[in-house]
Amino acid sequence: MMEAAMTYRAPVNMNPAARALVAFNRMVMHVVGAVAAALVLAETVVLLTGVIYRYALHDPLVWSDELASILFIWLSMLGAVLALDRGEHMRLTAIINKCSEKGRIWLETVAALVVCIFVLMVIHPAVDHAVEQMPITTPALEIPDGLRAAALPVGAILMLLAAVSRMAAMTTMRLLLSALAVVAVIGGALWLAKPMLLGMGNYNLIVFFVLLIGVCVAGGIPIAFAFGTATMAYLALATTAPLMIVVSRMDEGMSSLILLSVPLFVLLGSLLEMSGLAKTLIDFMAALLGHVRGGLQYVLLGAMFLVSGISGSKAADMAAIAPALFPEMKKRGSKPEELVALLSSSGAMTETIPPSLVLITIGAVCSVSITALFIGGLMPAAIATIAIAVVCWMRARREPMPDVKRAPVSLILKTLITALPALALPMLIRVAVIEGVATATEVATIGVAYTVVVGLIMHLFLKHLNFRRLYPMLVESAALSGAILLIIGMATAMAWALTQSGFSAKLVGLMQGVPGGGVGFLLITIVIFIVLGSLLEGIPAIVLFGPLLFPVARSLGVHDVHYAMVVILSMGIGLFAPPFGVGFYAACAIGKVSPDGVFNRVWGYLAALVVALLVVAFVPWISIGFL
Repeated sequence: MMEAAMTYRAPVNMNPAARALVAFNRMVMHVVGAVAAALVLAETVVLLTGVIYRYALHDPLVWSDELASILFIWLSMLGAVLALDRGEHMRLTAIINKCSEKGRIWLETVAALVVCIFVLMVIHPAVDHAVEQMPITTPALEIPDGLRAAALPVGAILMLLAAVSRMAAMTTMRLLLSALAVVAVIGGALWLAKPMLLGMGNYNLIVFFVLLIGVCVAGGIPIAFAFGTATMAYLALATTAPLMIVVSRMDEGMSSLILLSVPLFVLLGSLLEMSGLAKTLIDFMAALLGHVRGGLQYVLLGAMFLVSGISGSKAADMAAIAPALFPEMKKRGSKPEELVALLSSSGAMTETIPPSLVLITIGAVCSVSITALFIGGLMPAAIATIAIAVVCWMRARREPMPDVKRAPVSLILKTLITALPALALPMLIRVAVIEGVATATEVATIGVAYTVVVGLIMHLFLKHLNFRRLYPMLVESAALSGAILLIIGMATAMAWALTQSGFSAKLVGLMQGVPGGGVGFLLITIVIFIVLGSLLEGIPAIVLFGPLLFPVARSLGVHDVHYAMVVILSMGIGLFAPPFGVGFYAACAIGKVSPDGVFNRVWGYLAALVVALLVVAFVPWISIGFL
C-alpha cells in the first residue's frame, strides 16, 4: 500500500490541546468530505444536463460550463485538503524508510512543517487574489468571480488546519523545535544568500528548481508542496514578482476546462469496478490471455490503449483504468508495483494516439494540420507499444507459468458477449471525441451516465451492487482528484516562473546553434523535452515552447508532424520519469502504491521507450509515411 504522506503516530502523552485540535480537525474533515462528495455529484449532474440540453433538446444552457468551472475549483481545493488529511499526497519515502523510528518521525515533522509554512505564505496572496476577482462578473451567471476564486484561500486555511493537526498528532515538542530550527537555518541561509542568488542570473534556477526541489523530495515533502515551496522561494529571493502570481498561476492551472474530466474519469473508473463492468472486461481479457506468462500485463497495456487520449489528461486516462483493473489483477497474483510501473510507462507511450488533446494543442498553437497529426500519431504509438510489450515478455519469462488452463472457445465467446457493454464504452468515448460530437469532458459525463444505467440494469438480475460504497467512493474520487490537480496547479506556477526567468528564450538560442543540423537538433530536442516533461504538464509546456521551437525545426528541414511526434514522446517519457516526473507520482497515487516500490521497476520500461523514441526520431517515415 502507498505510505501516507504524513502518517499519524500519536504520542502516548499527547497533551489535551493537541487532542482537542485533532478532534476538531476530524469534525471539520467530515464536513469537508461531505461537501466534496456533493460537489462530485453536482459537477456530474450539471455537465450531464448541459450535454442533454445541447445534443438532445438542441437548446444549449449557456451557464452550465460556467457553473461547472466554478464548482470544479472548489472540488479541486477541497479534494486537495482531504488528500492532505488522509495522507494521499504523493511523496518519495526511500530515505525515510531507511531511518530509525525516531528519524522517520523527525523527517515527517519537517515535512509537515514545510507544508504549514508554504500554506501560511499562500493564504494572504490567495485572499488578495479572491478580492481582486470580486469586481469581475461572470458572463452567464453574472455573479462575482471572486466567489470561485475564494476556493483558494478557503482551501489553504483548511490545509493549514489539516497539516497542523497531523503534526500535533505525530510529534513531540522537542522534535518540533529541532525541525523548526533546521528549517529556519535553511531559510535563513537562502535569505542571506539573496544578493549572491541575484548575481547568479539564470544559474540560480539550479539552486531552486534542482537542488531545493531535490532536497524537499528526498526529505519526504509531498511533491506538490515541494514544487510550490521552490517556486515561492524563487519568486521571493530571486525576483521582484509578487507572491500572488503563484496563486493566480495555480488558479489558472487548476481551472482549465480540459481538467474537468479528471474527477469525472476518476469517478468513472470507480463506477466501472462497482457496477461489475470492469469484472466482465477483465474476465474476457483473462479468458484470452490468462494462461500466458505475463498475460495480465498485456491486458493492462491493451486497456490503456482503449481509453488513451479520451480525457486530454494522462492522469484521467490512468484513473479510468487502474481502479477498474487493478483489484482483479492483484487477485490473480500480479505485483502492484509492477502494474503501476507498466501503467506509468503506458501513459507515456500513448500521448500520440488520437484524439489526444496534446496533438490538438500542437496543431492549434504551432499551425500544424490536426488531421495530419492524428494520422501521424498512430505508428509512433505502435512502435512504443511493441517496445513495452518486449519488456513485458522478457520479465514474464522469469515468472512461473500461471496455473490456468487455456479457456475453451465457448467460454471466450460467453465472456465476450458479457463484456460487450464494457467494451462499447471506450469505443463510444473515442468515436464521440474523434467525430467532434462532444468534448472530452462531456463524453466523460456520458460515460458516467452510461455506466450507472448499465450497472443498474445488471443489478436487477445479479443484485450485486452495494450502495453503501457510493459515499466513500465519491469522497475518494474528490481526494484523488485533488491530489492530482494540486500537483498540476503547482507545476503550472513553476512553469510560469521558468518562463519569466528568460530560460525559454535562452533555450531557443542554444538549440538554433547546435551542431549536426537536423539530427543534432532532434537529439537536443529529445534531451530538453525529457527534462521539461519531468517538470511541466504536457500542454502548458507545448504552449510555452512549441511556437518557439517549431519554426527552428522547419528551418532545419524537419517535418512538422515528425517533430511533433518526437516532442510528444520525449515529453511523455519525462512526464513519467522519476524522481521529478509529475505523471509518475500521479500513477503511483492512482495505483495506491508507494513510489519507492515502483522506482526501480519503471526504468526498464522507460529505457524501451527511449529506444522506440530514437527509432521514431531517425526514421521519419514512421510519422509521415501515411500522410
